[in-house]
Amino acid sequence: MNSDLEIAGDPLAIPHLLPPAPAHPATVADFAGLIRELAADRTAWAPLVRYDPTLRWYHRLRTGPGYEVWLLSWLPGQGSGRHDHGRSFGVFGVLEGELTEHGRGKRVLDAGTVRVFAPGYVHEVVNDGLDPAVSVHVYAPGLTEMPQHCSVGPAARDVAQGALA
Repeated sequence: MNSDLEIAGDPLAIPHLLPPAPAHPATVADFAGLIRELAADRTAWAPLVRYDPTLRWYHRLRTGPGYEVWLLSWLPGQGSGRHDHGRSFGVFGVLEGELTEHGRGKRVLDAGTVRVFAPGYVHEVVNDGLDPAVSVHVYAPGLTEMPQHCSVGPAARDVAQGALA
C-alpha cells in the first residue's frame, strides 16, 4: 500500500501546495488601505473603544512585520501634546468625530480623513470639538519613542507669527 507521501511527495517541498503567507501592508498606500478597511468595519474596533476622562485612551490593535496599529479615543479637550515619532513614519485616520492637527499649519480632520507623516514630523493632535473622537494610527517601524516638544498655545502662536510677519 502506498502512503500519501509516496504518492504526492512531501507537501512542504512543493511551494504551490503551501498555504499563502499572510498579507501584510508594506507601503504607505497599503497602510492607508488598512486604515480604510478598519474604518469600514466598525464591528472590528467600536466594541474595544473606551473613554477615560483623565487620560487619553489607547489600545494596540495589531502588530505585523515592521509595523503596529493603535486605536485611540479622544474626549473633548484631550490632546497628544506636541511630539514626533522618532524614526517611525505614520499613517493615521479619524474613524469617528473630528480632530484638529497642529503641525505645519492647522488642519481639521473629519471622520474618513487619512494623514501621512515622515519620521521626525512634529505635530499635536487635539479634540477641539464637543463630541468624542476615535482614530487609528499605523507606525512603521513600530513606535519605540515619542519625544515631546514644547507646546505653543494659540495665543502665543499668534504673537509669534505676528513677530515673524
